[in-house]
Amino acid sequence: MAIELFEMERMQSTWENVVDYDMSESGVRPLTLRELVEMGFDLDTFLDVPLGYSQSNGTIELRQRIAVHYPGSTVDHIEVTNGTSEANYMVALSQLRPGDDVAMEVPNYMQMPGVARSLGANVRMFRLRQETGWEPDWDEFERAVTPRTKLLYLSNPNNPTGAVLSDEAMRRIATRCDETGTWLLSDEVYLGAEIDRPRTPSFWGMGERVLVTSGLSKAYGIPGVRIGWLVGPPELAAAGWTQHDYITIGPNKMSDQIARVAVEPVNRERCYARTREILRHNLPIARTWVAGMGGVLTWREPLAGAIALLQYRGDVPSLDLAERVRINQGTLIVPGSHVGLEGYVRVWLGGREDFLREGLRRIGAELSQLYAGSPSASVPG
Repeated sequence: MAIELFEMERMQSTWENVVDYDMSESGVRPLTLRELVEMGFDLDTFLDVPLGYSQSNGTIELRQRIAVHYPGSTVDHIEVTNGTSEANYMVALSQLRPGDDVAMEVPNYMQMPGVARSLGANVRMFRLRQETGWEPDWDEFERAVTPRTKLLYLSNPNNPTGAVLSDEAMRRIATRCDETGTWLLSDEVYLGAEIDRPRTPSFWGMGERVLVTSGLSKAYGIPGVRIGWLVGPPELAAAGWTQHDYITIGPNKMSDQIARVAVEPVNRERCYARTREILRHNLPIARTWVAGMGGVLTWREPLAGAIALLQYRGDVPSLDLAERVRINQGTLIVPGSHVGLEGYVRVWLGGREDFLREGLRRIGAELSQLYAGSPSASVPG
């Protein structure tokens, strides 16, 4: 099948290890293996474990521990994947056929449109509105989710806005999907990365056709082990497993054992607390920086996640702006066009303080060059 270029991922993979400051990330700085050992990963014993194949849909032990977090689920409801992105991909491959309609909120992580179109599906977007706290445009939502819609994809908490849907919005979305017979795929990889608000409720259990994907990359802060999962009805999890057999077969053995430690309830809370501590420390730094830009930037502060979606003044295409920052400042940011919203850029908030401050300083320096001559533009020291 022909598939279009995933522009954001290609830009990141091309430049993230080349630039001086990668401010395009979206999780907190990762945990180390030493920190995971302190949580209970028995590295010494694992040194003698033969590195053969692991269970391709995730070991029973790992799936049991994941199921604890999704009331009413069992090991048969869980498919373990190589990251949350693969879980989303498995859903699309197993469920979408040529001519199907797919609904998707924007802005968002733009994996699903490319995969859906490659499978011959029609993608219909509905917007989240900044002026309403990034709640859906309900008129657009009603037009996008109809009895013809096979799948609805959303992320909650949202990437790139850091917004969290209200309880009322979640109920309205789940009810609509039940009424139209639409699979509701909720990407919840940022659940647990809340900054100063209660834990985001999961869509799991809100309807008969709810699917949830998540993983260790964002709120847990362990992206390098590449463990994600799909939670859904057993027949759908099994369909994902069938697709999995044709692609990556399964997660690696060490990652599976690390994940068993990470998803233990006490360790999950330790990971989430660490993420929250990092974000509570860094958010005021970003707040001061935005305020010091003299009106060049505006935003709604994220409620969850290590990401800031910043609206900038003027009509410079966001990709052009991002390229200026990369070339002139050695700093990588995500253009809004890569997340479905022109006129914005996405900036990382999850690094160490010195890294964050210097990355923001460089972005500000380029913006000030761009808006040279404007009396309101300035670069915070």
